[in-house]
Amino acid sequence: MTPELNTPDAVLDATGLNCPEPVMMLHNKVRDLSGGALLKVIATDPSTTRDIPKFCTFLGHELVGQQEENGTYLYWIRKSEG
Repeated sequence: MTPELNTPDAVLDATGLNCPEPVMMLHNKVRDLSGGALLKVIATDPSTTRDIPKFCTFLGHELVGQQEENGTYLYWIRKSEG
């Protein structure tokens, strides 16, 4: 993991929440961030492996990284500048 991913500007913990809650929370959190900010998302719902990349593609944010560790899904999202 790159040092950049260790220091996100914000963290969204969606642990224990199921679809559609993690993406709804992500949408609200991203709205509050400045363009270019890095957000780390922590989730336990496997559907986020489909939903979060689609969210990023649809809204133009960059999915910088993602990984899964023992049923916990981690995502690093850079908010678009626009």
